[in-house]
Amino acid sequence: METEILARIQFAFTVGFHYIYPPLSIGLGLILVLFESLYLKTKNEDYHQLARFWTKIFAITFGIGVATGIVMEFEFGTNWATYSRFVGDIFGSALAAEGIFAFALESGFLGILLFGWNRVPKWVHLVSTIGVFLGSMFSAVWIVVANSWQQTPAGFHIVGKGFSARAEITDFWQMVFNPSSVDRLTHTWIGAFLAGSFLVLSVHAYYILKGKHLDISKKAFKIALFVATFFSLAQLFTGHKSADGVAKNQPAKLAAMEGHYVKNAPADLYLFGWVNQNTQKVNGLRIKGGLSFLVHQDFNKKIIGLNHFPKDEQPSQVNAVFQFYHLMVLIGMTLIGLTVLSLFYLVKGNLYEKKWLLRIFVFSAILPQLANQFGWFTAEMGRQPWVVYGLLRTDQAFSQAVSANQILFSLILFFFVYLLLFLLFIYMLNKKIKHGISDLEDKSKLSLNAKYE
Repeated sequence: METEILARIQFAFTVGFHYIYPPLSIGLGLILVLFESLYLKTKNEDYHQLARFWTKIFAITFGIGVATGIVMEFEFGTNWATYSRFVGDIFGSALAAEGIFAFALESGFLGILLFGWNRVPKWVHLVSTIGVFLGSMFSAVWIVVANSWQQTPAGFHIVGKGFSARAEITDFWQMVFNPSSVDRLTHTWIGAFLAGSFLVLSVHAYYILKGKHLDISKKAFKIALFVATFFSLAQLFTGHKSADGVAKNQPAKLAAMEGHYVKNAPADLYLFGWVNQNTQKVNGLRIKGGLSFLVHQDFNKKIIGLNHFPKDEQPSQVNAVFQFYHLMVLIGMTLIGLTVLSLFYLVKGNLYEKKWLLRIFVFSAILPQLANQFGWFTAEMGRQPWVVYGLLRTDQAFSQAVSANQILFSLILFFFVYLLLFLLFIYMLNKKIKHGISDLEDKSKLSLNAKYE
């Protein structure tokens, strides 16, 4: 296998595995803020127990996320030297801002969040929880800004030529607010809120089905359901806004997302299908002119197709981009259906009697994770053959000094290390869930008020 392909597979594997955890940290951070705020407002001990229980889950997620993210920084230098040289000034600024504005805030309050129970006043602990939550969100800001710059470069000029060429910032804020950063950031944030809220829904649906911690789980399920419903509906709008940006700034990616080949013609919207890249046809269920309507509010408006671009500037895996995009949309609509239906039953007062629905929620935690992964695959594979859109091709960006065998060996090694970390994460998560909330319920109520005022 070629060095470039192996380098791409390795980076996709390590980033994809890492991307399981930061969205969970952000989403659980929001849930923790809600639980603690409700406890401070109502003095209801159940919310305190929920906050303490989910802080333990948050700690596991946060720790694994940090461990799995370190590898990527080294891969930039070892496997993607030309790319690192080209984007070093851009990424250096963004990642430095992440360290200053995100990690400092997050790490400064993390110790109080984890170990400050019964040791600091309640409002101080809430402030620390908010600080960790905001730090995780700010961290996402700078990562998404850096990645968005690759999609829609702005605020720079090119210095040097050939392999020595590099992009230098000429306008920091234009770089930060490049044409796709805000849309992609809101889309990413909401995906994280859904990942966290659906994990909470999954765990407490399990408890309700098992008849454990019923009162406290119903409270948690209700809160998480409101969060999930709001953000699943909001994701529909941010997704549409992001797709509008793709239509404007990356028309080849949009064409690949719907398998649209004709140079300049009205484009159909497919509910599902299969792209035959040899015949340049899509077999599936479609809405005629649907993509044209979504982009231009006109079924007959023309959309630029893949054949408008030279063959070597088209995404090489059109069907993969098509499938990942449509799977992401399908999951998004499923989340809306699940949450709206559950909210309907909640209003009627018989939600917790719907055992079949609760069983679905037990397994629903995987859905936002899959949607996040599929969305990322769509964005990155749809950008090909560019690693920096319109400026640096992927086949020019990898390290020339690294051999395919070296990358393959490290890929196999990473696979087993990451598999071990994943199994450890599942074991610890399962252990905490199976153990339940009873230890906190039994022990803390007696001594809490004396020390936690």
